[in-house]
Amino acid sequence: MTNLTEQRERDICALICRSGGIRAKEIAGKLNLDRRVVNHILYSSPLMKELCWQDREFRWHGIMKQSRPHIGLQEFAGYYDTAENFLSLSETEWMEKLTEGCGNIGRNLNDTRGLLHSFRDSREQILGLFQDLKSMVGGRCLTWELAFELRLKRSRHVRIYADVLVITESRVFSLEFKMKDRIDPDEVLQAAKYCPFLEIMFGPDYEVIPTLVLTGKRDFFDFARIGNTDAVLPVCSGNMLFNVFDEYMGFLKR
Repeated sequence: MTNLTEQRERDICALICRSGGIRAKEIAGKLNLDRRVVNHILYSSPLMKELCWQDREFRWHGIMKQSRPHIGLQEFAGYYDTAENFLSLSETEWMEKLTEGCGNIGRNLNDTRGLLHSFRDSREQILGLFQDLKSMVGGRCLTWELAFELRLKRSRHVRIYADVLVITESRVFSLEFKMKDRIDPDEVLQAAKYCPFLEIMFGPDYEVIPTLVLTGKRDFFDFARIGNTDAVLPVCSGNMLFNVFDEYMGFLKR
């Protein structure tokens, strides 16, 4: 559940990103908030500092647009483009772009634990997903956006990495890939923990759906409880990833 601070951050960020530049006083007036509250969030929130910037006239601007295409998202991702452009790339071409992009955002590509192999595995799962999507919904899905290796640096000691985002017209599917065949409760928590930050980043018009994908498993789709809460998130094998999208977008019910 979004707390009050996160909700205010989301509202302020959305207002900034949809303006051509706006001062703190105007933000306070439009959102009916005390200006001190607005200033506190603008100047003390690590996430707001990363997503927004202030010009010399004290107007605030958003780095990323909160509608498609999400101009500015490349500032936070190793690779960002439309699904159509992604599908046109060979593995080598895509890996070159991802490697360059990760360097630009400061993503360490230390491969001692098979990181590059996991990148290729994630790519294969996304290729399979869009083969399924194209057969069911046609070319519409090719306009969706993909972001690999999203990186948000909230503070010196906190890093937020999302493996893959699939951005539709109104939803952001945040996919956490694990090359395993069993559900680990800690990895369920890992998949869920980025949700509040992505909600602020993408704004109120987008529903964020965290998903755990077990690429070592086959023919599996279920829901797992998030920690000790009543909330759940979808968990699936790579070959059943389409079912997660159908669950929330209802392709097969139409």
